Amino acid sequence: MEHDYLFELKRTHPTLRLLAADTAPLILGFLYQVFVRPNQRGIRQDELESLLDDYLFGLRRSFGDDIYPRSGAQYLEAWADPTRGILRKYYPDRGDEPEYDLTPATARAIDWIQGLEEKRFVGTESRLRIIIELLREIIQTTEQNPDTVIQELERQKQEIEQKIAEVRDRGVAPADSTRVREQFFQAEDMARRLLADFRQVEYNFRTLDRETRELIATSDKPKGDLLDEIFQDQDVIRDSDQGRSFQGFWELLMTPARQSELQKMLEAIYRLEEIRELHPDPFLEKIRYSLLESGEQVYKTANQLVEQLRRFLDDQAWLENRRIMELIKEVEKKAVAVKNEPPTGRSFTSVSQVKPTLNLPMSRNLFTPSRVVLLEETTVEDGSSDSAADLLYEQIYVDEQRLRTRIQRLLQTRSQISLPEILSRHPLERGLAELVAYVNIGCREGLVDEEQQEKIPITLEDGSQRQVRLPRVLFVR
Repeated sequence: MEHDYLFELKRTHPTLRLLAADTAPLILGFLYQVFVRPNQRGIRQDELESLLDDYLFGLRRSFGDDIYPRSGAQYLEAWADPTRGILRKYYPDRGDEPEYDLTPATARAIDWIQGLEEKRFVGTESRLRIIIELLREIIQTTEQNPDTVIQELERQKQEIEQKIAEVRDRGVAPADSTRVREQFFQAEDMARRLLADFRQVEYNFRTLDRETRELIATSDKPKGDLLDEIFQDQDVIRDSDQGRSFQGFWELLMTPARQSELQKMLEAIYRLEEIRELHPDPFLEKIRYSLLESGEQVYKTANQLVEQLRRFLDDQAWLENRRIMELIKEVEKKAVAVKNEPPTGRSFTSVSQVKPTLNLPMSRNLFTPSRVVLLEETTVEDGSSDSAADLLYEQIYVDEQRLRTRIQRLLQTRSQISLPEILSRHPLERGLAELVAYVNIGCREGLVDEEQQEKIPITLEDGSQRQVRLPRVLFVR
């Protein structure tokens, strides 16, 4: 925290430059309304321009026409400038219209401003409990002495048995309204910070993707050395504390039992009288869907790295094949030239070799006379067959559009659905071919969790029952 470091930080860090900008109230107020408050990620350019024009119109009616003289499109173009780092402008996988999203620096600035607001009360007890639980978990997970671990578990067992006895004797004690509200606000604050952290995680993956593209475009190393360098960088990100933490988070969130438990707890909490009196923001009630959406964005960015490597390998193979074809063409042209103008000398070409070529007489194959095949002239007549031609018109055809319509209809009443749930509503009619079509749709438009396996029963044409083991396939709205 020296003066020179802080001076340079104020001049270069996008978060501090945003807070010091003259238009900071406009930027932070508008971006909070359209991105943070509704927990919105990507917004199309035309939609965001319309929202910004409406926001500017309201400000000019209150403070005069000279307060912010530029148009919404001009402000968006300035905010998306990479040197300012306020908004990220990108093109989605589908569509040719750009979209905008907050950068981690802007999200931190908004979060810092929100921290300046006067809170209803500060939850000191719940924070202390969280600290104690974290420290206790660190000790339990790092303890290597079995006797110490067993002693701690016995202590916890005695506390639980004592609480059970108290409930049986005295009943359930009334809840402390203050503690309930304090814990609710603490959980809501941690959930908002968790979603904000996803932008930083996604930003780190995008940085790795950009560096990989630049390395591929500018490197003149052999293909093997370049791939070793790229995969080494990916392993560093994946094996880092942040990478392992995100992988653990995603596995925990994708567990159906955890999702069901989280949903039931949220529904029960929002039914409590102490919580309903607060008229809470429904943000925490929908946190499961927000986490799934944010995690999916991170996974898509990570998948772009794999796609970039695949394209690089395809391009390299195409270039190598093209070079081989060019060499063959050169040889053919020289052969044609020599054919039309034979050389006058006995030696007209030479090939430099590292070592001489030895042709041993005994290594040659023995002479084999060619076989003479006698052909007889016969008349070809039209044949006839008693076989039915109906089998040619009874081929199995799976209509993917029909399966996609079926999935979209089921997603109208829920946010996600798994492949076994779809098959329970609509059993397979075309056997294994229809199952493959479902998996193909899931790979392109859904989520595939290769860490989890599912067994799906199918019926073969002869009536026998089989089970197919597949990765978990989820379709999301």
